[in-house]
Amino acid sequence: MKEHISDFLDFLGAEKGLKKATLLAYKSDLTAFFSHSNHVTKDAVLGFLDAMRLKNAAGSSMARALVVLRVFCRFLQREGVLQEDICGMLDAPSVWQTIPDVLSYEEMQSLLKLPENTRDKAIFYLLYACGIRVSELCGLNLSHVGDLEVRVKGKGGKERIVPIAKAAIDAIDAYLLTRKAGEEEPLFLGKNGRRIRRESVWALVKVYAKKAGIAKKISPHTFRHSFATHLLERGADLRIIQELLGHASIATTDRYTHLSDQKLQDAFQRFHPNFSPKA
Repeated sequence: MKEHISDFLDFLGAEKGLKKATLLAYKSDLTAFFSHSNHVTKDAVLGFLDAMRLKNAAGSSMARALVVLRVFCRFLQREGVLQEDICGMLDAPSVWQTIPDVLSYEEMQSLLKLPENTRDKAIFYLLYACGIRVSELCGLNLSHVGDLEVRVKGKGGKERIVPIAKAAIDAIDAYLLTRKAGEEEPLFLGKNGRRIRRESVWALVKVYAKKAGIAKKISPHTFRHSFATHLLERGADLRIIQELLGHASIATTDRYTHLSDQKLQDAFQRFHPNFSPKA
């Protein structure tokens, strides 16, 4: 199977226009995997991820490697090299659970549904909907939140505008109904009635993760990792993710680089001479 890596990378370069540095990163992931195993199976992937974790690989690097393997498998299926639905196996929660720092979409949904406290629910929705840092969330005032966007003050006092999903706005509105506040007051309050502290948000995440049965070591920053991962998997441009996360350099954002399965499949079916609708 590893002899098809070059064809796969040629496909990504030609159809997706991925830069050389990105292709080299994907080649490195696949080369590393095939140095660990000669065949792509669920057990082989789990073993590979465990090996990466033992080497203290970053969670984002492990997640990228997994996504590359999933897309590579789909490529091999299209080429008739793979007959078994390995891709479906690699979507299983048991695979994602081996990766620290990044929650699967299903894990995130279960976490978002858990809080009955309106404040806690609003905090979770805002962290995931906007991918903001916990320090940025704690620094928000009521006047910073609009119907469509949030005004965030990031590192170095640099301000950025981040779009916000309706579900997050609804969660915030439900929380605000429980309290009276002026526009310049903190958005989220702690038990003492003052601006919530970072440590309190960390504690909330730990408590709810345990209730949700999530064994991964997660923190508020995990919401940010997952925000970037899920957007990129669904085809968001890396430059857009850079703006949303407030990264000064695209190199920082590239840590989150993942391939969009659906967009790759769409491109493959649209342009491949044997599989396009016109074929």
